[in-house]
Amino acid sequence: MHSKIITKVIGILLMVYSISLVPPILISLYYQDGATSSFIIVMIGVLVAGLLLWYPIRNHKQDLKIRDGFLVVVLFWTVLGLVGALPFYFEPQAPLTLTDSVFESFSGLTTTGATVMSGLDNMPHAILWYRQQLQWLGGMGIIVLAVAILPMLGIGGMQLYRAETPGPVKDSKIAPRISETAKTLWYLYLGLTVACAIGYWLAGMNWFDAFGHSFSTVAIGGFSTHDASIGYFDSIAIESVAIFFMFLSGINFALHFTAFRNFTVFPYFRDPEFKAYASLLLLGILVVTTYLYFNQVYPTWQESFRYGIFQTVSLATTTGFANADFSVWPAFIPILLIMMSFIGGSAGSTAGGMKMIRFVLLFKQGSREIRGLLHPNAIMPVKLNGKPIPEKVMTAVWGFFSVYAFTFAVLMLIIMALGVDELTAFSAIAAMMNNLGPGLGDVASNYETMSDPVKWVLAFAMLLGRLEIFTLLVLFTAAFWRK
Repeated sequence: MHSKIITKVIGILLMVYSISLVPPILISLYYQDGATSSFIIVMIGVLVAGLLLWYPIRNHKQDLKIRDGFLVVVLFWTVLGLVGALPFYFEPQAPLTLTDSVFESFSGLTTTGATVMSGLDNMPHAILWYRQQLQWLGGMGIIVLAVAILPMLGIGGMQLYRAETPGPVKDSKIAPRISETAKTLWYLYLGLTVACAIGYWLAGMNWFDAFGHSFSTVAIGGFSTHDASIGYFDSIAIESVAIFFMFLSGINFALHFTAFRNFTVFPYFRDPEFKAYASLLLLGILVVTTYLYFNQVYPTWQESFRYGIFQTVSLATTTGFANADFSVWPAFIPILLIMMSFIGGSAGSTAGGMKMIRFVLLFKQGSREIRGLLHPNAIMPVKLNGKPIPEKVMTAVWGFFSVYAFTFAVLMLIIMALGVDELTAFSAIAAMMNNLGPGLGDVASNYETMSDPVKWVLAFAMLLGRLEIFTLLVLFTAAFWRK
C-alpha cells in the first residue's frame, strides 16, 4: 500500500471539492438567504485540509496499484460523505443533527435521494442548491472527474476507474486513454444536464428549479427543491421531461457516445441490455397502468397512465421522484416497483440497482441450465450479441448476485433488531442498496423518524450500493491487507 500517494490523491480531491462550494455561496449571495457564512467557513476548512494533506508530498510521484485504487475510492466517498455533511450541520436554517447531516450527505453523493429533511419549500436557496449539486457530482462519480485531472498531475487513473465504474466488464473504454474516457463521459453528462434544464424551463419551471431538478434527474438521484417533489408542479409537461431524461440517464453512456458520434440510433437497438431495459420498463408501465385503472385508484385511463408511467420509470430507474404517493396504492404496485429497482438501469449509467446486464446474463445462464438438463453433454456457452461470455464473467455475476442477496438479508435483520418493522426494513434496505430513496411503511415520506443507529446502518447500505458491494467489502478481507 502506497500511503503517500493515497494521501496526495485525497488531498487533491478535497481541494477540488472545496471549489464546488462556490456555486452555493453565489446562490446565497444572489438570494440573500443568510447561508453565505456557513458555506464560506466550510469551503475554507476543506481547502485547508486538502492543502495540508497535499502540500508536504506534492512532489511525490508514484503509480497507483489496483489495491490503492480500491482504497482511494472507498476513502474518498467516505471522507467526502462526512465532509459534505458540514454545511447541513453548521447552517442554523437547516437544523440537522450530526447523524442526520451525514445521512443527507451520503444520500446526496450516492444519488440515493432518501432524505431526513422537511420544510424544503422554506429552506435557504443555497442549501437546496447544495443538495441537488451533491447528487449531480455523485451521479457519474467524482472519481471519474478526478481521473481526467490526475494524469496531468503525474498520477495514473486507470485503477480508480476500474474500482468505480459499475458493470461486469470493467476494462471497456470508449476512448484509448482513460483520461479521454473520463472527459468524454463528463461532456455527455454535462450536455444531458443542460438539455434537461432547458427542457424543464420550457415546461414551466423557473431557472433555479430547472437546474436543480436537472441535476438530480440526470444523476438519477431524486432530490427535489420541494417537499412534494415533481408533484409540486402538477404539470404533465414537466413530468414528460422528467420521464424522458430519467429514461436516457438509465442507459449506458457508452451507447449515448456511440450514437452521438455516428448520428444514428441503431447502436441502441443492437444492444441487448438496452432492449431488455426498454422492454422491462414498457412491461412495468403496462402492468401498473392497467392495475391502477381496474382497481379504480384513478377514474380514467389517462390519469392511470400519467401516474403509472411516471412512477414506474422513476422507481425502476432508481431515481425516486414522485408525482403521487405510491405507498398508498394497492400493495401489489409498490412492491412490484421496488422489486424492479433491484434490477435498476444499465451498467455504465447513473442508475442504481444490480444493473440490467447482470440480469440478462443470469437469465441466459438459467436458460442454459434448463437446456442442459435435456442435453447434458452439450457445450452451450452463454452468448451476448452472438459472442460467448467468458465463464469468469459468469462466475463474477453469480458471485455478485449471491453477495448482494446475503448482504441485503443481513442488513435487513440488523435494522429489524434495532426496532424497525418488516415492511419498513425491507423497503428501506432495498431503497438504500439500490440507491432508490423512497420506501414504504415508516419511511414512505422520509427517514427522519428512524433512530440514529438505523440511519448509520442505512448510510453504510447506501455506500455499499453506490460502490457495488465488492469495492467496499474487499477492504474487509485479510487478503487485501496482506503484503
